[in-house]
Amino acid sequence: MKFSVFQVSRKGGRLKNEDRMGYCYTRESALFVLADGMGGHPEGEVAAQLALQAVSALFQREARPVLTDVRHFLSAAIGAAHQQIMRYAGRKAMLDTPRTTIVVAVLQQGCATWAHCGDSRLYAVRGERLLVRTRDHSHAERPRPGVSPQTVNRNLLQTCLGSPVPPVFDLSDALPLQQGDRLMLCSDGLWGVIEDALLVRTLGGARPVADAAPELVEMALRRGGPQSDNVTLIALEWETPDAPGSEPGVSTDSIGPDVFASSIQAGLPGEADYDELDEAAIERSIAEINEAIRRSAARKT
Repeated sequence: MKFSVFQVSRKGGRLKNEDRMGYCYTRESALFVLADGMGGHPEGEVAAQLALQAVSALFQREARPVLTDVRHFLSAAIGAAHQQIMRYAGRKAMLDTPRTTIVVAVLQQGCATWAHCGDSRLYAVRGERLLVRTRDHSHAERPRPGVSPQTVNRNLLQTCLGSPVPPVFDLSDALPLQQGDRLMLCSDGLWGVIEDALLVRTLGGARPVADAAPELVEMALRRGGPQSDNVTLIALEWETPDAPGSEPGVSTDSIGPDVFASSIQAGLPGEADYDELDEAAIERSIAEINEAIRRSAARKT
């Protein structure tokens, strides 16, 4: 299994960055996850981080080195993330719970399968053609009968993780991948200001994802202006090992069956993990992850 991956998160014009993203992999399976903590509720960044840690911890436990049932894993992972947020809110006796959207993708046996809750999206692109994108759990994309999508606030979501009501989520079928296919998980800070046609054309062009992805982020920040939302994405290109002209990427062919690599802190957090949580610590963590990825990519070139 081989793939090229690029991830980036920018705060934009907001006071803090409530988006989180990361990936982890074994020899035969890879997990990509992005969560967008919801404003208007407390500690959205904590909800997003808890969701990532819960999903990656379950992946580490179940992918040995392959998931036996990907769709079952995705369902369990969404549920585990939601319950982790609810337990955190309960321990702190919070009157309002932290909340987040989430999109999770698994690459295994040459296929991609994903789940999402809320309006964090996944795009699958082949060449410059959109294969599929997720449909938001929003009143804009799923309007009530007799209500025009143009008359509703696209930011009003029908479901999320951390809500007192159990989350609703969609599961995809397995999508067989071809060499060069690209997947992107992103927050609404990106797709909300870049139309799908331009997004797909930029992501699916001839340049590597390490060039296309930052261009999309900068484009979103420019279009969003001083009040830009947090802009976060994780993009990957699927490659067969030793493909002619392929960009250096992550290759799992030489690692052992018990190896687990992650850009996400592994393990379910306890109360102490967030006693001293502040934005500076979160930003340092993101910077450390990005630097580790940069060094890893440099060693492969």
